[in-house]
Amino acid sequence: MTVICLTGGIASGKSTAAKFLSAQGAEVIDADKLGHETYAAGSPANAQIIAHFGDDVRAENGEIDRKALGGKVFGNPEALKSLTDIVWPEIRRLAEARIQSFLDRDPARHVVLEAAVLLEAGWEDLGDEVWVVTVDPETAIKRCMARDGFERSAVEQRLAAQLSNEARTAHAHRVFTNDSDEPALLAQLDQAFLAISDGDSA
Repeated sequence: MTVICLTGGIASGKSTAAKFLSAQGAEVIDADKLGHETYAAGSPANAQIIAHFGDDVRAENGEIDRKALGGKVFGNPEALKSLTDIVWPEIRRLAEARIQSFLDRDPARHVVLEAAVLLEAGWEDLGDEVWVVTVDPETAIKRCMARDGFERSAVEQRLAAQLSNEARTAHAHRVFTNDSDEPALLAQLDQAFLAISDGDSA
């Protein structure tokens, strides 16, 4: 079994890559979904978030009100760091548990941890390989505007706030370029997945 840590920036095709790897038989762990679990009522992070940010971030069902919380951390780097200091360790704990569960169930099956903030959070050591999907910034802007309806300036702000392609690829075992079309990306992924299945580590 190979544990793949998969990451990429906005509109890079990271989610497309994760879906393809799942279709090839890999177990995919979505860090975003784990993040939602950390907000659930009764979770350790839930209590810490409420204690730190106030009772007004608690929804009626006991979960975290993401909109209320977002209002407190948006544009506030110090508050955002306080939040990630609570949430990221819990996401890591959940990811480790999932990986171990999959390993116990089927030691031969590959596992993919898909995480946009993989490197920022320091989770790359959870896997055997780091796979990075890159896209040219201008292509990312056009895709994001078409897909999400954002204004160009809004996309540029999001790009400026994330790691650059160069910063990500510096940590990568394998890099997948998604400046062309989806079939071209999937062909790269297919070749890499066959390689690890045949025992070729990067």
